[in-house]
Parts: sequence; structure tokens; C-alpha cells
Amino acid sequence: MEVYLDNAATTRCDNEVAALINEILVNNYGNPSSMHALGVKAERRIKTALEQIARTLKCKPNEILFTSGGTESDNLALLGVAHAYARTGNHVITTAIEHPAVAEAAAQLEKEGFRVTYLPVDKEGIVSLSALEEALCDDTILVSVMQVNNELGSVQPIEEIGRIIKARRSDIFFHVDGIQGYGKVPLSLSRAQVDLYSVSAHKIHGPKGAGFLYVKKGVRLLPLLHGGGQQNDLRSGTENVAGFAGTGLAAEKIFSTMEEDAARMRALRSLFCEGVLQEMEDVIVNGAGTESASPHIVSLTVRGVRAEVLLHALEDKGIYVSAGSACATNHPKVSPVLKAAGLSDEDASSTIRFSLSRETTKEEIVTALDALQDVVPTLRKFQRM
Repeated sequence: MEVYLDNAATTRCDNEVAALINEILVNNYGNPSSMHALGVKAERRIKTALEQIARTLKCKPNEILFTSGGTESDNLALLGVAHAYARTGNHVITTAIEHPAVAEAAAQLEKEGFRVTYLPVDKEGIVSLSALEEALCDDTILVSVMQVNNELGSVQPIEEIGRIIKARRSDIFFHVDGIQGYGKVPLSLSRAQVDLYSVSAHKIHGPKGAGFLYVKKGVRLLPLLHGGGQQNDLRSGTENVAGFAGTGLAAEKIFSTMEEDAARMRALRSLFCEGVLQEMEDVIVNGAGTESASPHIVSLTVRGVRAEVLLHALEDKGIYVSAGSACATNHPKVSPVLKAAGLSDEDASSTIRFSLSRETTKEEIVTALDALQDVVPTLRKFQRM
């Protein structure tokens, strides 16, 4: 039996979504910029997808900008805002546990002369609100905080962060990386006063290579891409009609069952964590407790076993998990996220991530628990020899 528990890296594409994508690629293949009937039909596909997504966020369709995925959405949010408003300030605030798509974009801004503040987090991976208040200043133009951490599963107090930012100055822009939170953890963009929100389709059973950025009306961005002027000159290039349509359908579907899916995943997460802590020694569940964490991510430190060794031992049993962010596996190093949350280098090197989806079953969780209990004692014995 194969058990896929690496859904924070990517989810299986939904069957209906895959069928829609295939139908568009094969039959509705017109360029949406073309003036003939096939082009008009393709343009309507994009309009439908924009409407589907806008309903999930309670925003307007013209506030949605399609991208190639989470990395582009995050980069466009940070670089686009910073470059557009550079004359009004040169200070950007983010956190010490951001995904590389934000962290590296912030590093690029530093190279360009912007000043970046990285807010600390506590052992549960929650950002320091007092540090945020202290960091805000007259030169601050943008604050970027992820909704759900991709390694720890920590859920940030986004509404409270939004209140703090806007109480200081209403013209400071607030970007939220919602890639692990969208469709799993509820968020009202209006109540949280969010100006930009990033989403990746393949985290919600949509296609890889597609995503979007919510851009609140009135927010200016300097584009990363230049060309034919598609998407209101913000992202030139022939639109990925199939990918964008698939994103819209995936968004509609995941929101239609979000509450029940989240409750079921949370129950399975609790079952898994309780089983690990009750049956295994020297194992730590990192991040917040079950009720405060995201419903789908478990960060597990298994002392005495290297993460990569445990990952492959589980793989041999058909259990698929990950060590850290799958987006950074080509650069093996101690996770800066885990270090920022206070883990030692040794513990961070022994930490793996299990991540669920709406398709995860109780049988799969029990199978994963049994596999862990089977392989860990043996691995510890050999690694101590």
C-alpha cells in the first residue's frame, strides 16, 4: 500500500480538474488574444476562472492576477510593490521563517539597497507582534507574512498583524503568502486588511505551473515580465488557459468542502500525533498544538535518526514524506525555519514533515504510524553503531 503524505509539497491533481485541462488543451486550444471564435472561447474560460476564484476570496475578478505559481506570485508582490513605491520608502518587513520565494525576493531587495527587517518567531513558529510594532517606521512600505508555515504548520495571527500594520499607517501594504493556507485555513482578506495574497494551484489539487496573486484595487505593481500587455500590462505573455481554468475549478472545489475537509484532516493529524507521542520515545512534534496548527502539516523530530535516512526508510515501505521544504531540497542544509523556531542543528537535521490532504484516509495514517514504529528503532540502532 502506498501512502502519500507529502501534500504540502504538491497534491494529486483532482480528476475533474485534470479532465478540464485536457479538454482545453486538446479542443479549446485558442489563444485568448485572438479575435476569432476559438480565441473568444478561450478568453471566456479565463473569465470564468477569475469569477470562481473571486468568489472564494470575496473580492472582484479584476483583483486576481494569474501567475505561474507561488514563487512568481510572491516575487511579484515583493518586488512589484517595492519597485513601484521606492520613492516613498525603502523599508520592508518579513519574518525569519518565510518560504524561499519570499526570503530570496527580500534578499534581492537588500542587494538593491532596500532595508529588510526579519521578525523573530517563538518556538511554535508564531511571529512576534511586539517586534512587528517596533519595526514599523516612516520608511516602511511593505510587510510580508505567510499565513501558514510550510514546514511547521504554524498559523499566523493574520488579522491581528493587519490591524497593527494599518494602525501605524494605512498606506503600508500587507502581503500574505497564502500558499499553504488557502482552502485549508479560513481568512477574510477584508477583515485582515490584506493588500496582496499569493496562491499556488498545485497545493489545492490543481495543476503545477499555475497560481494567482490577489491585488487589492488601488495597489500599484511594477511588472516582472514585459511584452504584449496581457492581464492589464501586469503579466505579459500568452495566458495559460488550461492551467488558469484548472486553478479556478480547483479553487471552487476545495472551498465547497473546506470546513468538513479541514475538520477531518485535523482529526487525522491529532490521531497521528497522539500515536507518535504515546508509542515512541525521543520524538517531538514541533510547532503549535493540534487546535492552533494548520490541519494538514506535522513536523516531527525523531532524535537519533537523520531525516534523509528516515525518509528513504519510509519510502521503502511506500510511505512518502519530506524533509523541510520540497522547494529547497536541491540545496541540503539545516532548515533556517527550524533554527528560527529554536531547534538545534542536530534536532533540525532529524526532522521530517508529514502533510495531509482532503484525500488522506485513516488507514493511511495508521499505516504510516506502524511504519514509523517499525523502522525507527532499527535505524537508531544502526546509527549508534
